[in-house]
Amino acid sequence: MSRGPDAAMLLRRALERHAERCGLSLSWHVTQSRRWASATFVGACHRMALAIEGPGIDAWIAALDEVDLPLRGHLVADLIVATIKQTDTRADLGIEVLTVAT
Repeated sequence: MSRGPDAAMLLRRALERHAERCGLSLSWHVTQSRRWASATFVGACHRMALAIEGPGIDAWIAALDEVDLPLRGHLVADLIVATIKQTDTRADLGIEVLTVAT
């Protein structure tokens, strides 16, 4: 029996919806996740490589670390844009995200 999508899939879907609402097209290159835990929390660390296309890329990237990305059963504790390779209408990003189970 399936338990539903994991945090990585929920995160991908949330980022895709956010990009679409902003009029941008998002495609994925690579997604890697590993379990993470502290003394009080459990979750996962995600490294994601993606391409974003369309007008308004600069504003989307600048606001990415502050955007609310709802994930059922998880929350985004930290999001960092680690790498950016950009042209006028396309950007290839590397992001690192920490999600925590709620």
